[in-house]
Amino acid sequence: MLVLVAYILCVYITDLIEIGFLWHKVEPNQELRGLVCEGANVLPSKFLENAFRDGHGKVVNLKRLDQVISSINGWYMDRGLFGLVSGVDIFSGGIVRLKVAESEVNDISVRFLDRKTGEPTKGKTKPATILRQLTTKKGQVYSRLQGKRDVDAISAMGLMDVSILPQSAGDAGKVDLIMNVVERPSGRFSAGAGISSGITSDLLSGLFGSFAYSERNLFGKNQKLNVSLERGQIDSTFRINYTDPWIEGNDKQTSRTITVQNSRSSGTLVHGNQHDNSSLSIGRVTAGVEFSRPLRPKWSGTVGLFFQRSGAHDEKRNPLIKDFYGSPLTASGKLHDDMLLAKVECVYPGSGNKGSSMFIINMEQGLPVMPDWLYFNRVNARVSKSVKLGPARLLLRLSGGHVVGNFPPHEAFVIGGTNSVRGYKEGAVGSGQSYVVGSSEVSLKMLGPVEGVIFADYGHDLWSGPNVPGNPAGARNKRGSGYGYGIGIRLNSPLGLLRLEYAFNDRFAKRLHFAFGNPK
Repeated sequence: MLVLVAYILCVYITDLIEIGFLWHKVEPNQELRGLVCEGANVLPSKFLENAFRDGHGKVVNLKRLDQVISSINGWYMDRGLFGLVSGVDIFSGGIVRLKVAESEVNDISVRFLDRKTGEPTKGKTKPATILRQLTTKKGQVYSRLQGKRDVDAISAMGLMDVSILPQSAGDAGKVDLIMNVVERPSGRFSAGAGISSGITSDLLSGLFGSFAYSERNLFGKNQKLNVSLERGQIDSTFRINYTDPWIEGNDKQTSRTITVQNSRSSGTLVHGNQHDNSSLSIGRVTAGVEFSRPLRPKWSGTVGLFFQRSGAHDEKRNPLIKDFYGSPLTASGKLHDDMLLAKVECVYPGSGNKGSSMFIINMEQGLPVMPDWLYFNRVNARVSKSVKLGPARLLLRLSGGHVVGNFPPHEAFVIGGTNSVRGYKEGAVGSGQSYVVGSSEVSLKMLGPVEGVIFADYGHDLWSGPNVPGNPAGARNKRGSGYGYGIGIRLNSPLGLLRLEYAFNDRFAKRLHFAFGNPK
């Protein structure tokens, strides 16, 4: 009986072994003969070819395949793109199929939030004004890096704090973008004070006060309106300025600025004081429009058209046509000069980093539309280069210009002063039809926001002083050339950069200079 039971068990086990193993054949992986990639709209085909090149014609290695998938996912991640490999199939004949899921932008919307409560609210800014700042468009694969650049572009408007919230859309493989926007106050009044660099007498006479109102989001379209008044003992400026930073319907980001201005500035830079030690001033009434747009990365261009009426006055506001030396104060010989100026300017601002460069060139052309309107051409250029020297920084600057035609003496180039050749009073070196000024500075961080600097400046009128109508520089014995050197400290304060500089000139004279902002 036991022998019979053992025999039956052996037969049963044998059947189980045949059933379990005879029908499950182990086959080796096939050789890679082809690749099909579905859903990869932005992934370069060259990248895929390079990833699978080593495995073509060889047996598919699953470990190597995982590495390739990881590299594809890494390509998307490095570029901030919403994409990954969602599936892999290996077909007979050695064909590998990759399924890639890329999240396309389905919709972009703007949601305004209350600054205090964080709840949705009604915004002042037009949504179209925000959306046109975006480089992210519907239908493209969403990129976190591109989204960050879009956030930076919107933040640069200075009107709001913004963040992007991606959300899954109803359609598979798509994403909706919600722009959460918290607006800042756009209108404000401001007041301040400063020192004019165009004053040749004592420092206090250059003090001026300012008052301004600015609206930075006019009509909810990011348009700017500024009304300002600056008033000093000599200088004064009243200005109304309207700017549309991006004209609607223009795809080149062209801006438009309309300016109306009434100003009065010191005429002593060219003509000095009168015989009774009184000063004269140059009054200008200007109105015009200019258009600016990016030309290429880091380059911008501007064209404009302005009408200007200018004339000289004494301290009692009486009009003058000649100074104490008999030099003319206007080009037309009348109480005022009228001119229609066409302006062209090209700017390369640089990156602002150590070692960056800056270049500006502008030209003004007087158009004699009316017989007595002035006809002249004026060109001016500036270039600077900053180089890091260990813990110090070397800054080199060069500027020059030329004017030709029927121009008034106050349009001559003035040399000497805080933003020209330090160690001299404003305009004390000369005033010419042409000029060149070079400057070098070495600055070093000292303590916190304080910086020490040594500098040297040189300026020359290129022997063009006598070509200015009336030769005002020659009548005042200005040499037309000179240099200065000295030391100074600079302070980065909440009011901006403060400069205090002590300079010597080539005539062994000493002068203290105080100013706001970087040298021009």
